[in-house]
Amino acid sequence: MYAVIRKFNKMRSVEEVARRAEAGLAPILRQSPGFRGYYVINGGNDVGVSITLFDTQDAVQEAHRRAIAWIKDNLSDFYEGEPEVTMGEVVVNVPGQGAMAA
Repeated sequence: MYAVIRKFNKMRSVEEVARRAEAGLAPILRQSPGFRGYYVINGGNDVGVSITLFDTQDAVQEAHRRAIAWIKDNLSDFYEGEPEVTMGEVVVNVPGQGAMAA
């Protein structure tokens, strides 16, 4: 499993961005092969973080390319600068009680 994490500093409204991403970006991600999950986190102090999970490295890279294009087209008025991006293989996965391992 592979992940891409995007951290946005100086975000005007994490809650509004999350609503827009759920309505607009989530359907795009769901249609991508190997999609595992998408999460938006309110990091406090005007910081927004998203985590996207896919089965393969190629899939996560393609999804990131599509996500960044969508973000720039639809959310650029909500943040300043470029997001910090971390992408790589998930090396530990500890599912919660009742959850299935990835």
